[in-house]
Amino acid sequence: MKFLKRKLNVVVVAGASGIGLEIVKAYLDEGCLLFVCDVSSEFLENINQKHPDVFTQRTNVAVYDEVKSFFDHIQSEVDHIDVLINCAGIAGPTGELQDLDPKAWDLTTAININGMFYCLKEAVPLIKKSDSPSIINLASNAAFFGFPLRSPYATAKWACIGLTKTLAMELGAEQVRVNAICPGSVRGERIDRVVAADAKTQNKSIEEIEKLYCKQVSMKTFVEASDVAHLALFLSSEYGRFISGQAIGLDGHTEGLSNS
Repeated sequence: MKFLKRKLNVVVVAGASGIGLEIVKAYLDEGCLLFVCDVSSEFLENINQKHPDVFTQRTNVAVYDEVKSFFDHIQSEVDHIDVLINCAGIAGPTGELQDLDPKAWDLTTAININGMFYCLKEAVPLIKKSDSPSIINLASNAAFFGFPLRSPYATAKWACIGLTKTLAMELGAEQVRVNAICPGSVRGERIDRVVAADAKTQNKSIEEIEKLYCKQVSMKTFVEASDVAHLALFLSSEYGRFISGQAIGLDGHTEGLSNS
């Protein structure tokens, strides 16, 4: 199924691995022009080898000057952006709040929310020039609940929802759609690391933690990165032309987050 009626200029932040890479592949299949940044030079090189037409640049989104440089290069190639997808994020530390290292807290918020702000700040002027503009921020179902032992991550994802809804109000009159996708547990290396850290903190097995995660979901399952990519395509297509300011759960309906 094709979602898009025409070729779009698409920026995927942190698009060289995991969910971001799956989103890049989905838009490439639609014939779009892709601009991808990531902190990993190795992952970017893999994209360059397989997809030489994709513009890539190593960028640490926690550093504003690096983000600005990335968007300056985009502007030297095209006069507008149609779609911006903010995927950059880290899981952050696992543990009770009083035991957390402040540096780990700062790093989590620097990447997960400050980096999102930097990318939005630079992208919005280019997005406004599109005749089909769409901004998609990757949040989490952790933005709907408290998340014991993951307070820095949950805090940043709740902030992402507030940023998304506020920006949708600011840009609505210019027909810019701004939405947040809120996945649950997405299969892949990242959730494997999260599960392992959770298991260690709670002194449980990895199998026990995985069962706990599924137990909290009505549909008793993880989701796939391709599900996120397909939702992004829908939101940026004509099918989603009046969807804005929404935090859309993609998690099989999580009933609540707990440790037991």
